[in-house]
Amino acid sequence: MTKAVSFVIFFALIFVTSHGQSIIFNPQPLPSFKINDTQSVAASCSYTATIRTSCSSPTYTRDQISLSFGDAYGNQVYAPRLDDPSTGTFERCSVDTYQITGPCLHQACYLYLYRSGYDGWKPESVQVYGYYTGAVTFYYNTHIPNNVWYGFNYCSGTSTSKPAMKWFGHAFQVVFCFQCWKGLFGSM
Repeated sequence: MTKAVSFVIFFALIFVTSHGQSIIFNPQPLPSFKINDTQSVAASCSYTATIRTSCSSPTYTRDQISLSFGDAYGNQVYAPRLDDPSTGTFERCSVDTYQITGPCLHQACYLYLYRSGYDGWKPESVQVYGYYTGAVTFYYNTHIPNNVWYGFNYCSGTSTSKPAMKWFGHAFQVVFCFQCWKGLFGSM
């Protein structure tokens, strides 16, 4: 019985250390976010961005709204000034769809919105997809702060500490595996 429990704990620890990754479900400000120059690459792809404004957002906004999304390889799509108050964009409970051209992405894994103005705006969600990429939806449902890029980054390996943590997790698995198997089946 003890060996069976040890065996289950062993596989649970392997699963946790190999698949453990911090996922932030709420958007975060990123003051250091920079628009990069991948817009000028030869290959370009078309993307559809669908932005759903919350029903608890102000009735309308005259704020300037920009969007940027990209992949884990440094490719970035930037759409400045999506707003157009004369056409009723970003009104309460509305859905606005944009065709955006930019560098070809592998799969969008981060998305940030930028708002500049005094009216305020609360998006519910933003979905982006392209011909070669699947649809990815980022759920905001919160007011976008003024004059800061605000959003999500689910790209793996974007932090310098993550590769080290991944290496540590795999090293831990090897050491633990040896000790576990030795404990379960005697000396090897």
